[in-house]
Amino acid sequence: MTTLTTTAQQPLGSPYSASSTAEDVLAGLDLSGTTAVVTGGSSGLGLETARGLAAAGARVVLPARRPGTARAALAELDRCEVVPMDLTDLDSVRAAAARIADSVDRIDLLMAVAGVMATPERRVGPGWEGQFTANHLGHFALTCALHPLLAAADGARVVVNSSAGHALTDIRWHDPHFRTGYDKWLAYGQSKTANSLFAVGLDALGRADGIRAFALHPGRIITGLQREMTLQEQIERGWVDEHGTVIGAGFKTPSQGAATGLWAATSPLLDGHGGLYLEDCDVTRISAPDEPMDDGGVRAYAVDPEAAARLWDLSVAATGATPITR
Repeated sequence: MTTLTTTAQQPLGSPYSASSTAEDVLAGLDLSGTTAVVTGGSSGLGLETARGLAAAGARVVLPARRPGTARAALAELDRCEVVPMDLTDLDSVRAAAARIADSVDRIDLLMAVAGVMATPERRVGPGWEGQFTANHLGHFALTCALHPLLAAADGARVVVNSSAGHALTDIRWHDPHFRTGYDKWLAYGQSKTANSLFAVGLDALGRADGIRAFALHPGRIITGLQREMTLQEQIERGWVDEHGTVIGAGFKTPSQGAATGLWAATSPLLDGHGGLYLEDCDVTRISAPDEPMDDGGVRAYAVDPEAAARLWDLSVAATGATPITR
């Protein structure tokens, strides 16, 4: 089974590239009649994603931790609705899913864009590590709750924002919540590996209902994701200058960063595919364990079906989510 995944994990010959924008990917598409749910829609890549989908005619529902901020950011857009939701609070996630179910009869696209990065140690819920919860467990619980609406669509797609940061670490099966000592970058990396494995697991279970799932690296972009890093940290990494101006090589604009997710959501090249990791508007290759993360590709452990099934079981047990079965 692992061989099948790694064999499929190679470029399809997409006409788009790292420099393609959201507008490029969506040009000429009419998404009228399509319902999309986008997390993280109040800023950064989520906002660009919501704007693109709404401009193409989709109805967009945005679960947001700061609903007022989200409404202000989306004030100029029609067909956008905001639902309060905090990904680190499972009661809030379930309440948001119930509100969404009251207002739509199906979901064609679920875009899991919200995320945090390199945060100070935070314990949420029953003492869970905050990044793993916000980036993975919250989205897991939301997707399971919305599964009936995804199954009601004619070929739904779920798109999960991972990151090249997944190369920092596999899932720490012995200590996923960092109870033996916290490292903010390993915690981020684990959450991004979890995002990728979640797409693999969801695709395996959801395809019988016509649901296909993809994970992706959006590229290097300065957005609100870096809000908990100091300016000095970003300067030392070569991302920005002392004025906060982006100077790092290979950085994308937010529109370019949103392009891969929008391509994943809409490209006919991906019909019949799923459980794959994407970057630069195409399926990417498996990368070697010792390759620099910025050289592209996905680590084999992040698309391994057995690991995906193990994480799925761990996540069901943690969240109490209604399991999706074949």
